[in-house]
This record gives sequence, C-alpha cells and structure tokens, in this order.
Amino acid sequence: MSGLQGKVALVTGGSRGMGAAIARRLAADGADVALTYARSPEKATSVAADIQKIGRRALAIQADNRDAAAIEAAVAKTVEELGRLDILVNNAGIFSVAPIEDVTLEAYDEMMAINTRAVFVAIKAVVPHLPEGGRIITISSNLAEQVPFAGVSLYAASKAALTGLTKGVARDLGPKRITVNLVQPGSTDTDMNPADSDHADAQRERMAIQSYSTPQDVAGLVAWLASEEARFVTGATLVIDSGANI
Repeated sequence: MSGLQGKVALVTGGSRGMGAAIARRLAADGADVALTYARSPEKATSVAADIQKIGRRALAIQADNRDAAAIEAAVAKTVEELGRLDILVNNAGIFSVAPIEDVTLEAYDEMMAINTRAVFVAIKAVVPHLPEGGRIITISSNLAEQVPFAGVSLYAASKAALTGLTKGVARDLGPKRITVNLVQPGSTDTDMNPADSDHADAQRERMAIQSYSTPQDVAGLVAWLASEEARFVTGATLVIDSGANI
C-alpha cells in the first residue's frame, strides 16, 4: 500500500465506470472509501464488498446529485462512520446530446444541478472536515476545452464552469495546504461511451494515441493527485484524452 493508509475518501458516483475504478484504486492504495450512488444499490454494494475484501473499510451511500441535502448528508455520514475525511472525488455526472435549439430550461437546470452545483455543494460540505493536506479532485471532461462536434453545448458548459470553480477554491484553500485539482478525461471505455460503439472510430481519429483510456487509467491519475507526491499541485487541470485536444 502507498501513502493513503489512514486516509478516508469520499467518491461521488462510485458505483460504476470511472467512479468505481477510482474507489477501488484509492482503497488499493490504503484508503478507506465511502461512495455515493443514485440508482444502483447492487453495483454500489459490489464495489464496497470488493474494497472490504482487501481489508479496507467501505461505505455505500444513496445520494442523488440533484439533492443538495443528500450530498451534505453523505459527507456527514462518511465522517460519522469512518471517523474523518481527507479526500473528496467529485465524479458523479450526466451526459446528453441535443442541438441548442432543442435544449429546454429543464434540461439546463438538471445538467447544471448534477454536473456543476453538486460539486460546489460537496466542496462546501467537506471543507470543515478536511485536515491540512486534504485533497479535492473533480472529474470534468476534455469537452470543457474543445467542442469538436455538435450537440454538447450544455454538457460542455457544465464542465467548463468547473475550471473556474477549481482555480478559485484552490486559491481559497491554499493557506490550509488543501489541494484542489481537475481531471479532464477524454474518450474512456465505460458503458456511457464504450470503445466498440458506432461513434468510437470517429473519436479515435482525433487522438494522437488512437486508443480509448480505461477507467483504471483515470483512477491512476486521481490516485496520484491524492498522494503526497502531488502535494504542491493545486488549481491544475490534468487532461487524460490520448492527445485528442492537442
């Protein structure tokens, strides 16, 4: 195990895909892990069971990112049951495609609530609990920087907002030596964007290294940001997209 022994992490949206990989990797590196889920209790329980099998404590908490009170309660439950909180990974999010003329105000509100407001809520909730050397890591998207195809204006906006939030919070929390960073994955082989989909080849053509990342690749970068080695990396945006946005 690495330097995460004795640490406690909370991963939002940790029941599947990148979130599950991140939860498992942080546990493998020594952390006890709480994870939230919206609608997949079986998957969340499975991830928690995997973590417990390697000797770490795990907690699966139902919390929809639309509900600010549920996010705040998840933070409180993590601290109450696991004793502390050192690492927050904001991973939960949604994705949709629609031309701007078809985007409704309701769709805008939902996207921003889940992808943007929930990150703000979680950060606000964890700050009183994070010790010196705490970590806040948010999963964004390389679409926050470039938009190479139509229909994702709303999603791109929700992720681009996280850049300013991350930089501002990093400045606010710097005196406490709490680092705040952003990870921007590109095409990653998950059920939301499988590497064998009808659209996968078009995505690979944009990459310098023409291969999808895996959830474990993203988890490795998150684990590094959570480690002592990254103690002076803050306010940064780290892109992991096989060079798609070069």
